[in-house]
Amino acid sequence: MSRKILIVDDEMSMREFLSILLQREGYVVDTAADAAAALALLAERSFDLTISDVQMPGLDGISLLQRVKHSWPDMAVLMITAYSTAEDAVEAMKLGAYDYIAKPFKVEELKILVRNALEKVDLKKENRRLRQEVRDRFSGFVGKSRKMREIYTLIEKVATSTSSVLITGESGTGKELAARALHEHSHRRDKPFVAVNCGAIPDTLMESELFGHKKGAFTGAIADKPGLFEQAEGGTLFLDEIGELPLLLQAKLLRVLQEKEFRMVGGSETTRADVRIVAASNRDLEEQIRECSFREDLYYRLNVIMLRMPPLRERPEDILPLMEHFFRKFTGKEIVEPVASPEALKVLLTYPFPGNIRELENMVERCTVLGEPILDCENLPSQMLDCVRRVDAQAEAEISADGMNLEAYLDALEKRYLTLALQRCNGIKKRAAEFLGLSFRSFRYRLAKFGMDDD
Repeated sequence: MSRKILIVDDEMSMREFLSILLQREGYVVDTAADAAAALALLAERSFDLTISDVQMPGLDGISLLQRVKHSWPDMAVLMITAYSTAEDAVEAMKLGAYDYIAKPFKVEELKILVRNALEKVDLKKENRRLRQEVRDRFSGFVGKSRKMREIYTLIEKVATSTSSVLITGESGTGKELAARALHEHSHRRDKPFVAVNCGAIPDTLMESELFGHKKGAFTGAIADKPGLFEQAEGGTLFLDEIGELPLLLQAKLLRVLQEKEFRMVGGSETTRADVRIVAASNRDLEEQIRECSFREDLYYRLNVIMLRMPPLRERPEDILPLMEHFFRKFTGKEIVEPVASPEALKVLLTYPFPGNIRELENMVERCTVLGEPILDCENLPSQMLDCVRRVDAQAEAEISADGMNLEAYLDALEKRYLTLALQRCNGIKKRAAEFLGLSFRSFRYRLAKFGMDDD
């Protein structure tokens, strides 16, 4: 499709010259003799690029640039003038001009500038399309980091399967969002999605909650009550904090997974269960197995597919998009100004966020409730600032007055974490690689680098 360019210049000869030049390059060109005529054309039809003179009678090119970037922020604007000054150039670039070229200019230079400006427009449109596609496909998720893209890909791959999925990750990383995304992308999307927190229900009531009970099954059972398995029939049952489930119920859940049937409390008949199980835990289930508080056979039944939600400290590039998302959520307004000062953003990118996304959301909510239009260091939580100061002080203390060998220090640090991961995972390299968030190939490469690969 031909790209559309609008030329704005009060000199007819310049308009005609640029029009002929750009039409020969395959562009569709319209012209305007002043800013008012240009704004009228912009309101009538869409353009990819505006090329405007700076010095024009009436509304000048700088004022036109301001109006264009306000009403059509994604359009590229190229400024041309015979009266080039450093002040004009700085002002135009501050206001969002793609670039600035002075008369007389070289034709080839102009062609390159136009081509590059249009490529930038294409890139913006493609990025917006991809972001919208991600939003449409993964409602509730915010993030375009490599780790989150891997999560999206894995969800799409396994969503249509009937296999059980185990979602791991720290508190506040979005495990329930991932479970809902699995359901929404599956063939069960029109059936119920039922979520239960296994740690929030007393042990004595958990069996009845899961499987239901018959009238008279126990004191207070005055009528038949369907359980969560029955409520989720044909859909997905999300068992959050599965590590909190008592051992007796773990055995009964294992039977449901194996036999695809269950029995209500106090009942004698079995009921078929067409339910996909998605479980989640922020605890180390393998450690629980070693402590005999979680059944190994149930673990492997649940862990057909594992999906690890990365903590926020492993995806710092998502912090700013998440903040913008939460500001929109709490204010109901589109974000046009920066949501954080450069100094505050530096602190946010250093802070480890032990509470993950939930902690970031609470911080933004606090900011909006207090009516603070932008996050600055002055309104960041004190514990966050103290933590970052300790990190900075530790880093400064580790550098002697004579300097340091950074490469050797980082190698030693990397080797230490490789060793700790292997110890934590009983020498099982595949688990150690997953523990560190590395691919197995990358993990093996790092072991070989330090002579730790004894295979």
